[in-house]
Amino acid sequence: MTSNRLKGVIAAIPTPVTAEGEPDLPRFLRHAHWLLENGCDGLNVLGTTGEANSFSASQRKAVMSAAAGELDRKRLMVGTGAPDLATTIELTRFAHGAGFAAALILPPYYYKGVSDEGLFRWFATVVEKTGDIAIPIYLYNFPQMTGLKFSPALAARLRESFPERIAGAKDSSGDLAYAAEIARMEGFDVFPSSETALARADADGYAGCISATVSATAPLAARLWNARSDAGLLKAASDARAAISSVPLIPAVKHMVARIHDDPEFERLLPPHLPLSEAEKRTLATLDPRRFTAEQG
Repeated sequence: MTSNRLKGVIAAIPTPVTAEGEPDLPRFLRHAHWLLENGCDGLNVLGTTGEANSFSASQRKAVMSAAAGELDRKRLMVGTGAPDLATTIELTRFAHGAGFAAALILPPYYYKGVSDEGLFRWFATVVEKTGDIAIPIYLYNFPQMTGLKFSPALAARLRESFPERIAGAKDSSGDLAYAAEIARMEGFDVFPSSETALARADADGYAGCISATVSATAPLAARLWNARSDAGLLKAASDARAAISSVPLIPAVKHMVARIHDDPEFERLLPPHLPLSEAEKRTLATLDPRRFTAEQG
């Protein structure tokens, strides 16, 4: 496995779309550069916030190619999970060929009530069918969306069975007791989905965070990562995250990004997501993205 393990503040970057529903690559790259220049240690491309599962495999490859062609690939993780093995394997191999530092893989989320043994065999097949490549794999635990959870025993079994490939997990469950438990596994890097967990990084052993709201609050999150125990920074980060997530999260993140760049085209979404209502936008009106810039404290 590559020794260049991802750490720190990682933004789950949204994917702008054109009026025709295609990935808007110039706008995507514009915001990616902004994030990497304003506090982010890395980017999670084509995650939930990136609407990955609303794009076709070819559209996802287009985004991956654009990111790998212009950004520092050592700072890029990419979502390659799909409900079927073939697409997951295809996208994971493509990510390796493009030079991404890591692949983030959801469990096969159509079938519910799948046993740990079934999930183990599914991930074992992904590892075995990509056995000639070295891209690290991170488990994507998001039971609210997938209906499936990586039990600590399953995560440990995957790590022990494939130590050269299974590098860690992104935990979007919101259960920090769970995240801390799996973070205790040796060599297993855990990234909670909220930047507020950064204040517990040393105590609980987190490698950082992978957060949707960091796409708007990157400079603030970076200062919290560096300070860890600063109560003022933690409160500012908590308040910002609470405000943004008080309305539908993906539209809210895109709305905030549009404000950062003074470009309403960033707000466009793919169905089934809907734009924020005017009332929802008013909820965020007092949250000024400029207050998070690195020059301000």
